[in-house]
Amino acid sequence: MQQSHIGSLPRTARRRLWAAAAAIASGVLLAGCGSAQANTGGFVSGDGSLTVLPVDERPQAPVIEGITLDDERWTSAGVSGKVIVYNVWGSWCAPCRSEAPALVAASQKLADQAVFVGLNTRDFDKAAPRAFVRAFEVPYVNLFDPEGALLLNFSGELPPNAIPSTIVVDLDGRVAARIIGETTETTLVGLVQDVAAGK
Repeated sequence: MQQSHIGSLPRTARRRLWAAAAAIASGVLLAGCGSAQANTGGFVSGDGSLTVLPVDERPQAPVIEGITLDDERWTSAGVSGKVIVYNVWGSWCAPCRSEAPALVAASQKLADQAVFVGLNTRDFDKAAPRAFVRAFEVPYVNLFDPEGALLLNFSGELPPNAIPSTIVVDLDGRVAARIIGETTETTLVGLVQDVAAGK
């Protein structure tokens, strides 16, 4: 068997080689939600594709309840007369950071029509997502879901590893639409207004 040439390199060259390898590995990990590989349990980010379900084909949305990043209990059972927008995100996810300002702006424009709820996933400590919420001045409730248990409630509607993703629930408590991947303020505002109007 041919012996590896790495061990025969000068120490400085070996250090540079290992540093480059570490940088590549770290870049793959940081891209997490955009570069999943098969059988690695990684995450994939969609292309922002929007699917709107016909009114007569919408499944009943599950009741979502959990503990917020502020350590308070929240349940969707207490929401009535408004569309619910669930956004799945993680503080480690670059597309989530990119779309955060759009979600904040849309939630403020749609305050009379919709309740926005963040489902924070794969953050195993509240410090990072709390910092995310502060940095982007996120005004709506965010449920802490480190294991992705809340996301599994939408297993028929969302791929379990699609982060970010967004689900819109209509006034009758049915799943009306989904967005796989990063979204925009314009898309969210138009979508929620249509759903609120019964479309």
